[in-house]
Amino acid sequence: MLVVISPAKKLDMDPSYTYTPSQPVFLDHAQELAEVARGLSHDGIRSLMGLSDTLAKLNVERFANFGTQPQKPAALSFAGDTYQGLEAKSLNDDDMAWAQNHLRILSGLYGLLRPLDAIEPYRLEMGSRLKTSHGVSLYEYWGSKLAEALCTQAAKTDSNALVNCASQEYFGAVDASALSLPVITPIFKEERDGSAKIVSFFAKKARGAMARYIIQNRLKDPEALQQFDSGGYRYRPNESSSSAPVFIRDYPES
Repeated sequence: MLVVISPAKKLDMDPSYTYTPSQPVFLDHAQELAEVARGLSHDGIRSLMGLSDTLAKLNVERFANFGTQPQKPAALSFAGDTYQGLEAKSLNDDDMAWAQNHLRILSGLYGLLRPLDAIEPYRLEMGSRLKTSHGVSLYEYWGSKLAEALCTQAAKTDSNALVNCASQEYFGAVDASALSLPVITPIFKEERDGSAKIVSFFAKKARGAMARYIIQNRLKDPEALQQFDSGGYRYRPNESSSSAPVFIRDYPES
């Protein structure tokens, strides 16, 4: 099976790593988008993503220098909540090799990334309304490209399902009409006082942990997802469907 996750705003570009980076499949598109963003003013970048002046200045500089900045493998560069669950740095070489074929990171700038694909520091959220020759948003820019790439990879790896561990913002860039794979979207909830709810921080981390579980166990059968128990989560069959398995745990005490 294939699994997709979201990128992260927080980055760790520390150059200490041992893997040989690969080249992103959609690098030409990333360069094209960076060129478009390079044409925006400081205020344009700020309003595009709702950034502070400090972050807007940083990302104006990033786009201005795109193509010349230090690079690092994607799975080791992103450092948000999902990546706390994925813990890519502690995957062994065999795990990472399997992940290179079965894990994909959705990206507003790069489209679709393998774990070892080299990226430069950037910020371009998928929901950004960046006008290009393809339309007024990144969803229009990417069109069916990401879905088609996932279908191609599924055929290469004999994968029979796509596990969606990404956010709605990012998975929305995968054109459902161009996707020939069944999609499974795990749902993670925290239970307290008899009520179970999705808590964003915990859910993001759990999605990363699910991706790690799939990688380390080389999962092929979607039903095997039900055995996931990282962090105390348990599968709840009565609240689940085949396309949306639900995992619940007691609300963690601080």
